[in-house]
Amino acid sequence: MPTRARLTVKLLAAAALAASTLASPAVAQPQQKFITVGTGGIVGVYYPLGGAICRFVNAGRKDHGLRCTVESTGGSVFNINAVMSGDMDIGFAQSDTQYYAMTGAAAFKDKPQPKLRALFSVYPELLTLVTRQDANIKTFADIKGKRINVGDPGSGTRVTTELVMKEMGIKLEELKFAGELKFVEMAPALCDNKIDAFTFVAGHPNAIFQEAATTCASSIASVTGPAVDKLVKDNPFYAKASVPGKLYKGTDNPQPTFGVMATVVASADLPEQTAYVITKAVFDNFDDFRKLHPAVANITKEQMLSGNTVPFHPGALKYFKEKGLVK
Repeated sequence: MPTRARLTVKLLAAAALAASTLASPAVAQPQQKFITVGTGGIVGVYYPLGGAICRFVNAGRKDHGLRCTVESTGGSVFNINAVMSGDMDIGFAQSDTQYYAMTGAAAFKDKPQPKLRALFSVYPELLTLVTRQDANIKTFADIKGKRINVGDPGSGTRVTTELVMKEMGIKLEELKFAGELKFVEMAPALCDNKIDAFTFVAGHPNAIFQEAATTCASSIASVTGPAVDKLVKDNPFYAKASVPGKLYKGTDNPQPTFGVMATVVASADLPEQTAYVITKAVFDNFDDFRKLHPAVANITKEQMLSGNTVPFHPGALKYFKEKGLVK
């Protein structure tokens, strides 16, 4: 074969190989799927932790194809409704709100959610009553006749606050004012003397409590008494705890209260592999996760499997079994 002919054949072969390589990549990329995490107010704890979950998930998106985004919401009730309607994929929710959704109680009395599932818990949350020091509110029972922000209608705070009020025999109409401010509005309203106190179920320390403590003369009041004792006794998802003293200016001594666990939930319809990838992303980055906020600094992997009142999602359970966290 003449030299020119052999050169032409080689060039054609090389071109064919290049075209084949471009048309059929050696490693196929997984199809991209977007998932959304419902959190809470931007200055709360849910939002930054939701952002962290998304960062962990997105770091591995070339392998699993999931792209995660975070959304600020009204809180637990909103998140559960959004997850169950398919508007969001996972969301943060209090463990008591989990229970009410599953059993059709409280905010879910007309719409029970038996397909609600848990991925994992994240940290304990305490019902915290923050008051103006000139409002003469020493305990929760003192809120009658006062201007109180009882919580956003879409929040677990609102559910828990109304339950305590009911047990104590305090009706909304017996308050001088029952506010429904969003989380970011509570401390400014307190310090502007628009309300006498606000309740907030949250982990500690928290920027909202810190803002109230440093901006005006405020303090944290106790949430105690026979009504609280009964709530804790009758509901396994509640436990007594205290807000530490000297954590916030104006509150020198520990203030007794009770609380729940903050959890991450999904629908049973969420694909098993998606739930598995999200759970794996968090637990495989456990040490980094604990550095994100003081509320989760001391959490253990075992504690992240406790406090849920609905069944685990099969995807989360698959990961836990692989790592020997459950049998």
